[in-house]
Amino acid sequence: MSESGRMLLADLLERTRYGSYLRRAHALSGLVVLNYHRIGTASESLFDHGLWSATEEDFDEQLVFLKENFDVIAPVDLPHALRSSGQRSVLITFDDGYADNYSSAFTILRQHRVPAVFFLSTGFLDHPRLSWWDEIAWMVRTSKQTRIPLEAWGSSSVTIDVKQPESAIRRVLRVYKQLPSERTESLLEHLAEATGAGRATKALADGMWMTWDMVREMHLGGMTIGGHTIRHPILAQLPPPQQQEEISGSCRRIAAEIDASVETFSFPVGGPTAYNEATLQALEDAGIRWAFTYGFGGYVRDSHLPYQIPRLPIESDLSLMRFRALTTLPGLFS
Repeated sequence: MSESGRMLLADLLERTRYGSYLRRAHALSGLVVLNYHRIGTASESLFDHGLWSATEEDFDEQLVFLKENFDVIAPVDLPHALRSSGQRSVLITFDDGYADNYSSAFTILRQHRVPAVFFLSTGFLDHPRLSWWDEIAWMVRTSKQTRIPLEAWGSSSVTIDVKQPESAIRRVLRVYKQLPSERTESLLEHLAEATGAGRATKALADGMWMTWDMVREMHLGGMTIGGHTIRHPILAQLPPPQQQEEISGSCRRIAAEIDASVETFSFPVGGPTAYNEATLQALEDAGIRWAFTYGFGGYVRDSHLPYQIPRLPIESDLSLMRFRALTTLPGLFS
């Protein structure tokens, strides 16, 4: 179904109240997992606008809807939720560890008294700096050039529309994600020179990431803290020993800070090419109980367990009507 077709169907479901009927139907029971990144408004930010999932107002409205129509669960409840027939359950997750997860998301979650899982890339908390996706967005947005040659990186040149640079940012991010890990840093150096922007300074990341004090407060406030690697690489592009260190290292770091074991993990980037058999073995070796993918999904099935649990990405252009349709019929609207 086309995107316009999904929007028309979402509108129809809510205007006819058939969506409300479906949400009460036992035939549509099951567990869905939602994936957020940032809460707030991108507006004039120089960083990756694709990371903002919802405004504070939208997130608040989404939680109201979820509480009225689902059992909002924590990871410890996963086995029960999967065994229970006729139950509609939702698990809320966040990736990366941005500071707005504490200042905005955690505040709103507490107001509604619902739990969530926060997956942290621990290197950003220990040594704050721009992530590779935010640095790419920053270089493109501050570029002194309107063309970036990328032939040496397996792609045609990218033209930057100064007024609407999003398309160029998405193109460069796709190139980055397809590279073997040993070439990614070289691409960033090339972009710094080709755009004339240079490399981002650490000062640009001031206040961007949560602190460990924030993480501990969230943990004590009923939130689950999970691993998301140390440096946020695409794991499948790393040799097994480096995958082991990224997974085990991030989980050990979190466990030391919150004084509790870490049993949940989410794959950076998270699509089907973001992990491999070596990744799954590293998860087992690290004592991970549940691992989550990104970018596709419907209801969670037994076949997804324990390490390929799908999540529905929540993005800032998602209206409340479309959000309702997505969570009501995740297989159709995701």
